Amino acid sequence: MAHEVDVHVGQRIRQRRWLIGMTQQKLAEMVGIKFQQIQKYETGANRVSASRLWDIADALSVDVAFFFEGLKAEGKGPAPSSDLPMDTMADKEAMDLVRSYYAIPEHQRRRLFELARVLSDVA
Repeated sequence: MAHEVDVHVGQRIRQRRWLIGMTQQKLAEMVGIKFQQIQKYETGANRVSASRLWDIADALSVDVAFFFEGLKAEGKGPAPSSDLPMDTMADKEAMDLVRSYYAIPEHQRRRLFELARVLSDVA
């Protein structure tokens, strides 16, 4: 059975890779491994070594700490964050929305954000 930290790290790899529109094959090429290994990392089936995580972070343009965000300090389970479902960022529709949001020019994005904030306050 996979350790929950390995599963969390794998989910964060998948989220970031998907958010920037990178395939498993491309990430694997950048890191120097086969795409099947990326699949195993993303499911938590295989544990990512520190040096490999460093390479993945570099390929995905994030700090290594990114992969551990959302874990409790003691490393057990996800940290409570908000009233969002735990798997929101694993949801394809939510990830599509985030990717689309960041594709909008910044000044329009700010206006859309304010509109969403107002609508959520009304709901």
